[in-house]
Amino acid sequence: MIKNIFENEVTAELIERINKISPEQKPSWGKMSADQMLAHCNVTYELVYDNKHPKPGAFKKFILRFFLKGLVTGEKPYKKNSPTAPEFLITDARNFEKEKERLVTYIHQTQQLGEAYFDGKESHSFGTLTKNEWNNMFYKHLDHHLKQFGA
Repeated sequence: MIKNIFENEVTAELIERINKISPEQKPSWGKMSADQMLAHCNVTYELVYDNKHPKPGAFKKFILRFFLKGLVTGEKPYKKNSPTAPEFLITDARNFEKEKERLVTYIHQTQQLGEAYFDGKESHSFGTLTKNEWNNMFYKHLDHHLKQFGA
């Protein structure tokens, strides 16, 4: 069972784990630096709160909805070195503290809006999601990358 990101305790635990990561920290797998990983995790929230990524066209949305939605919103953890969508590829250096601050702000915003806000909300790529699907997507992505950096 995936932890509920909408609960205060879970939010606090995730932020505590984020605060354990240092800019120099190396990942256990993958190529991203710590600043790139934080920026990568921010993309999930940018897709919800910021209008900075173009919406997928009908064909891409069909592919995403029918082939990837279950992997992203289901309960099964991500595998190490799983491929990612182009929007999530961060190849340039980022400001570690700025990305960390953005991520913590997004996590707080999500927790404060709560489950009811997300239940039945349209996602950028997967159509309408339940509160559990939103939770799984948010939590397991963060958990995956925090584990990647030993937090």
